[in-house]
This record gives sequence, C-alpha cells and structure tokens, in this order.
Amino acid sequence: MVYASRIIITHTKKLKHVSTLLRREHAAAVRGFSNSTQPSLTGREDMLKTRLNYSPAERLSKCSARDLPMPSGISTMSTRPTFFREYISSQMRSVRGFSSSSDLPPHQEIGMPSLSPTMTEGNIARWLKKEGDKVAPGEVLCEVETDKATVEMECMEEGYLAKIVKEEGAKEIQVGEVIAITVEEEEDIQKFKDYTPSSGTPPAAPEAKPAPSPPKEEKVEKPASAPEAKTSKPTSAPSEDRIFASPLAKKLAEDSNVPLSSIKGTGPEGRIVKADVEEFLASRGQETTAKPSKPTDSKVPALDYVDIPHTQIRKVTASRLAFSKQTIPHYYLTVDTCVDKLMGLRSQLNSFQEASGGKRISVNDLVIKAAALALRKVPQCNSSWTDEYIRQFSNVNINVAVQTENGLYVPVVKDADKKGLSKIGEEVRFLAQKAKENSLKPEDYEGGTFTVSNLGGPFGIKQFCAVINPPQAAILAIGSAEKRVVAGSGPDQFNVASYMSVTLSCDHRVIDGAIGAEWLKAFKGYIETPESMLL
Repeated sequence: MVYASRIIITHTKKLKHVSTLLRREHAAAVRGFSNSTQPSLTGREDMLKTRLNYSPAERLSKCSARDLPMPSGISTMSTRPTFFREYISSQMRSVRGFSSSSDLPPHQEIGMPSLSPTMTEGNIARWLKKEGDKVAPGEVLCEVETDKATVEMECMEEGYLAKIVKEEGAKEIQVGEVIAITVEEEEDIQKFKDYTPSSGTPPAAPEAKPAPSPPKEEKVEKPASAPEAKTSKPTSAPSEDRIFASPLAKKLAEDSNVPLSSIKGTGPEGRIVKADVEEFLASRGQETTAKPSKPTDSKVPALDYVDIPHTQIRKVTASRLAFSKQTIPHYYLTVDTCVDKLMGLRSQLNSFQEASGGKRISVNDLVIKAAALALRKVPQCNSSWTDEYIRQFSNVNINVAVQTENGLYVPVVKDADKKGLSKIGEEVRFLAQKAKENSLKPEDYEGGTFTVSNLGGPFGIKQFCAVINPPQAAILAIGSAEKRVVAGSGPDQFNVASYMSVTLSCDHRVIDGAIGAEWLKAFKGYIETPESMLL
C-alpha cells in the first residue's frame, strides 16, 4: 500500500506540470514557424502566411487562436487562451523580422501618423530625407500638412530610408497608410527599389478560402431561396411599376408619344384620366413655345473661371464651421464700449515701452487681457458642452484668430489672465508670425477655451457676428472704434467720444442670455476703466 501510494503521489505531481509543459510546447511550435518548417503544416499554412503579411497592428487584431494549427494530441478547449497569449507575445517580439515577401529582409513600414486629435488624413508637404539616407531617432523625416498646420514628422528608430512610398506633394493620405520603408542594414536598400506595400484588400480572400464546412453554405443558401423572396417581390413590383389609367387616356398618351409615368393622375386612387393627359400636353406646349425665345434674345457668354484646389486647412475650417452652425444654437449680444480711457492708457504704456526698448502694446492686446479677466469673473462662459455634462475650465486660454494666405488659424495664448500686457503682445506677434509661415505646432493652437476675432483694427469692420469655434461655448467679435457725438450733462451740451462695438456669440446650451450679458458687462467695465486690469 505504501508503494502504491508513492506511485500515485509521484504521478499526481507530474500531472500538475502537464499544462505548463504543453504551453511551452505550443510556444515553441509557434516560434518555430519559418520557411523551412511550413511544408510540415497541414491545411492552414496558407492562412498563416497571410497572417504574417499583415502589419503589426493588423496581425494582433486579425489573429485568433482558432486560426492556428494545434497538435492532434492537445485539447484546444483547455489550452487556447494560453496558446493565444504565447502567440501574441512572439509576434510582438519579432515584428521587425517579418516582411511582405520571402526575399525581402527585415524592414519597418512607417505609416501616416495622427498629429492632431481631429486628424484623419494628411498631405506630404516635403521630404527632408532622401532614399538611401541614414536616419536616427529625433531626426525630421518629412513635413506633414495636417488639418491645422504643417508639422515635422520625426524618425523613431535608427536605420536607413529604403523607400519613399508617398512622394512629395501626395494628398489625402489616410492616417496609418504606409508612406515610407526603413531598413536596418545599408545593403538592404536596393532590395526595396520596386517595393509596394501590401494593401488591406488581399487578406479578405484567404479568409474566405478556409471555409471547409459545406453544410454551413447550404444552410445559408436555403433560407435565402426560401419562399420569403417569392412572396415579397410579386407584391412590391406591381405596385411600384404598374400605372393605372383609363383606356382613353392611354390611347391619347400613346398617340402623343407621352410616357404615362410622367403624368400625375387626378382620378380615383390616382388613376390617370383624359383631362390629365390633355393638361400635360398643354403645359408641355407652353414650355416648348417659351424655350425658343431664350436663344433668340442673346447668347450668354461663357464664364471665365479658375478652380482652386482645397488646402487641408480650408477643408477643416469648412467642416468645423459647418458643424458649428448646424449643431450649436447660436445667439448674439452686442454692446458699445467707450475706448477713450483705453486709448489714453495705451499711449502711456507705449511711451514706457519705447523708453525701455520694448514692443508697443496694441488695442488687441488690451482686448485679450480684458476678455481673460472677464472670463475669470464669469467662469460660466469659460466652458464647453458635452452630452453628459458642461465642462468648466480653470485655465483661461484665449485663441486669437489670424488670417493668412493659407487660411484662418487660431493660435492660443495660454493663461492669458495671469500674464501682463507686454507678455501677451509678444506671444500674439510670435504666434501670428508662425501662422503666416505655416509652421504652427499642435501645442500652439490646441487647448483654447475662448476665442477673440478682431476685424475692426486691421479692416475697419464696424460690427460683425463670429461663428463659435467648437468645442468652445463663446467667441468675441471686435469691431472698429469710431468717434460719435454723445449727449453731455446739460440740455444743450454734446461731447465727442470713441466707441467700439463688440458682439459676443454664445452657445445657448451652455450660456444663458443673462450669463452672456453679465460677461459683457464685466468686459465693458474693464475696457472703460482699463486701470482695473492692472490691479
């Protein structure tokens, strides 16, 4: 008995390690797949070849444990999850070892990156590296024109640029689409001279091939050919194609070469009668008599025009503004502010700036500062709408609209409520110059909570209503300052003062009318008593 119990205990200890041994055997089998061992696979080796042709992300998403061959002596029910994890880990360790063809060395496919949260496609502005150049981490490969600006794309690994798949000037490249190939060894560059990246459509064919179960196809075909289609088609076809008309109406239409489908019936249940055909012929006769009079008047000269292709920034501006007007319930509040004291303070500050060698302060700098302080006083306007909640921001980041030859940009002055006027002026000038050079980076225009658009100073626009820049809840439109005659303290006294019209566009989902009016009151207070901004 003692001997028998020892045997049982020994065997139970061995059985505990069976699953571990099986997992190791599976992992070894997966890692052992290569060109030399593929002929030993049965039935599914073509599928595995197809799997290895996917990009790393596709291999991980497309592959499943049931797609891989299992040794006949192993239960797939108990070992599938562990085996699948082993396969994924082996794929991740050897991503660079796979290539799209057996005669190609290990290489890396570089896809179009997502360089902004709203980017879905991009354009190649220019390549800074040529085919055959050595690249190192941090070096700029190319300039990509995104939905907001032109951004430099840096290399992530060391190697050689073997193939440029998307040439300079290529447009509407989807995020993730291959734009270049890099290799580790310089002698491998020539092997990619005629390389073309594998598209996403071919893998669909191999998935359809390994369908060895004919009974499933029979089951699908039988219900498709079931009497449901026969019963539905006869009922719908006649009702759509058949046209009811009286015999006299049919004869009259036939003689006049008029299709019944073009005549609207006024008889019972829409039946076409003789009067309908006669009315149609009469109306057609009026049209034919009216048509010849047009060419006799004068020939319309052909228009001369030029088609200007959309830039990426123009596409995004159009889509975002259309989205804003279609989804955001706008309303507008306008107020006139006296800017005499503001102009006086500006002239005093500019005299100090000139004496110290600093840059002059503009009216727009003072407007940005006043708007930022008003947002701090009325934080409800420093918010954005979501389906679940209204997000109220603690930071006051002011976007400033800048018009350039390439389109409209809105770089952001972050924490404008905490910065001085000279600092705000320096940042606005620097960001405006970058916008004109089309060199803004995502951090230069992302993260804004409120927008200021000024068409008064540069263009002399008296007053306008701006479109809200989503996901923000408000935008301030600044008009020009003009001198007006205003009533004085006495009955016959009149004064001349400079007034500036400002219009606040509000998202009614976030900002109620009273809240918008309260913000404008605070803004007007800062403009008309500018000394309070310095406190």
